[in-house]
This record gives sequence, C-alpha cells and structure tokens, in this order.
Amino acid sequence: MNLFADEPTTPICSAKGCRDAAVWVLAWNNPKLHTPERRKTWLACEEHREHLSQFLGVRGFLKDVVKFDEWQDPEGA
Repeated sequence: MNLFADEPTTPICSAKGCRDAAVWVLAWNNPKLHTPERRKTWLACEEHREHLSQFLGVRGFLKDVVKFDEWQDPEGA
C-alpha cells in the first residue's frame, strides 16, 4: 500500500514536467559538494536521457548512465 498519495509507484523521469517512466539512471557527483565515491542519481525516460546527460556532462558531474533495470546503488552512496 502506498502511504503517500503523491509518491509514484513507478519511477518517473527527473526532467521538469515529465511524468514518463524512467528507463535510465544517470549517476552524478558534484565534486565541490560530494566526496569522490558519492553518487547522486537522476532518472530519465528515453526522450530526456540525452538532454539530462548533456546538462550534467558539461558541468563535469556525469559519472555513469545505466539502464534502470540494471542499476545497482553503490554501497555507501
């Protein structure tokens, strides 16, 4: 049972205004804020994967892009 009415039961894309199902995990890290091993994640649908990857990539934050069903959260993240 979902206790929070606004909490999605299916992971959704992190792009602003998108409600599509997530297909990709974009692992990133801001070296000014996070330790090197720390990984934050954004989720992306097929349509927004490239845009979100570029946004993180130009800032030097993007570390990995993995299919959602293959993602394993690193220990200690």
